[in-house]
Amino acid sequence: MTGSRAAIRYAKAILDMAQASGAAGNVNEDMALIASTIKDNAELSNFVDSPVVKADVKEAALKEIFAGTQAITQGLFHLLHENKRFEILPLIAEEYKNQFDILNGIEVATVTTAIPLTEELEAKVMAKIKEFSSKKVSIKNVVDPAIIGGFIIRIGDRQFNASVANRLTTLRRELSN
Repeated sequence: MTGSRAAIRYAKAILDMAQASGAAGNVNEDMALIASTIKDNAELSNFVDSPVVKADVKEAALKEIFAGTQAITQGLFHLLHENKRFEILPLIAEEYKNQFDILNGIEVATVTTAIPLTEELEAKVMAKIKEFSSKKVSIKNVVDPAIIGGFIIRIGDRQFNASVANRLTTLRRELSN
């Protein structure tokens, strides 16, 4: 991804500043809000990415849209204005969350399912995740109908594949040999 190295640097710097002021958790909530808002709103995403819109207009709009955010987050908007780097704001927000999770010993488990997770299914998946990791784990659900059923858990470089598609592939290999 273009700008990802820069996004990592910005995120680390913002995290350091937030830790020093004791607002790391609040800034993490701000970054989650920014990431989800930009991801869910195509118009805002296009606005942030647009080279036609002037940087001062972007800064003013973002400060108004995210008016309830921490001073550090507001300062990030100003910094991105000065450096003309608004296009990497979503990457910075995602990377901040990653850095915050690492700092707090939280691993992210990517759970791929054929349908969105229900609370009951999430509890079963969490029990399986406890076998993989002794750390605190947060679940990120990815829906992929191609796996037909079951689930795939990915934590870091480890994977547990309990999908129907995987079982069918295994069975197909056994029958063809």
